[in-house]
Amino acid sequence: MLFAFLENPAFTPFPMSSVLQLLLEGERLDTAQMAQILGLPESEIDAELTRLKVEEILLGWRPVLNPERAQEAVVRAVIEVKISPERDGGFDRLASRIARFDAVESCYLMSGAYDLLVFAVGKDLREVATFVSERLASVEGVLSTATHFMLRAYKEQGHLLLSPLDGEDKPAVSP
Repeated sequence: MLFAFLENPAFTPFPMSSVLQLLLEGERLDTAQMAQILGLPESEIDAELTRLKVEEILLGWRPVLNPERAQEAVVRAVIEVKISPERDGGFDRLASRIARFDAVESCYLMSGAYDLLVFAVGKDLREVATFVSERLASVEGVLSTATHFMLRAYKEQGHLLLSPLDGEDKPAVSP
């Protein structure tokens, strides 16, 4: 499935190469398959992949897992973090420090009621709670945190995770 912003060039945040566009469509293809789909020589595909990596546009490959069917249980949390910007570094230095924690999957500077949105993981609730209370909240410049534990995923990176029964309409319950 092609992302909506790829279908409409007006929404594309930057000029996108056809190789990158193909990668974002979802399936992991080898260079021969990409060359065949795009009608380009494999050498051009290899060169474009190298360029995307060198320019740090393509940072890595990550499979999309269904958390309910994955072998190992993982607890995921979304943490709203209010921070005090530093005089010479603004939010960047503190955000970079927080982003370096192993428990942190993603970290974003946000507008609105809080400054950073942090996605964290751990093997259980206690591990994530300990990370927040002992490591994250104790960082100088962190003013407050609000932790929300993810209970169930319905869609992950564009992939629906619903079982066939979940998609059916259920009859309304009457009193």
